[in-house]
Amino acid sequence: MTTLAPPRTQPLRDSATMLRRNLRRMLRYPSMTVMLVGMPIVFLLLFVYVFGGTLGAGLGGPAGGRAEYANYLAPAIILMTVTTTVQGTAISVAMDLTEGVIARFRTMHIARVSVLTGHVLGSVLQALFSVAVVVGVALLVGFRPAAGLGGWLAATGFLAVLAFALVWLTVALGQVSKSVETASNLPMPLMFLPFLSSGFVPTDSMPAGLRWVADHQPFTPVIETLRGLLMAKPLGDHGWIALGWCAVIALGGYLWSKKLFNRESAR
Repeated sequence: MTTLAPPRTQPLRDSATMLRRNLRRMLRYPSMTVMLVGMPIVFLLLFVYVFGGTLGAGLGGPAGGRAEYANYLAPAIILMTVTTTVQGTAISVAMDLTEGVIARFRTMHIARVSVLTGHVLGSVLQALFSVAVVVGVALLVGFRPAAGLGGWLAATGFLAVLAFALVWLTVALGQVSKSVETASNLPMPLMFLPFLSSGFVPTDSMPAGLRWVADHQPFTPVIETLRGLLMAKPLGDHGWIALGWCAVIALGGYLWSKKLFNRESAR
């Protein structure tokens, strides 16, 4: 008697199904997206209108004051938008784990890779949407980028790469979390690292020890790359360094996520 082999899974089709599931959940719970986008907007308005006049005057640009500072600040706020948005990924993964959804998916005949891929792709799209909203608000408060079409396309591609890398990291953080509350707290360093970078003030204005941290942490070259692309300025070495950090974070997050997912599957 011959036994029939189970039908082969279709990773692309299953990943597309999981992507649709995550996009529908975002539409079903818009309050989370509003909350994650709202924080960068609050920081944007706070720094431009409360501190912009003083901090912008020290930048030495032709516009001066708030207008000059809005141009300087916008890349940091865009980065913060990505880091806050991917925090929602850790929460979503933790919700699926604690509610038993992922355990149920493991019993179904679908490609295992599609379960996490759906979260990743959905979060990247959500991050890009959130960035578009924040850029719109930044333009209203005085942000005036000098980039042409090529610069905007390059900046969008770079942000997609950055979001992809950070999402894999937060997928792993969501899996190690024992509760949704823990998942919402673990990615918090990603939200505060931009404050210890060149995002809000030039690093040469910082004390020596803090300046060393700012110059050698990953978000400073990321911000300088965004600033160069959006303001049509030379990138120098920042672009390659930023892409290198993205590759390290993406690879580390992917391997960590895969190990955690396979470990849970084996139990």
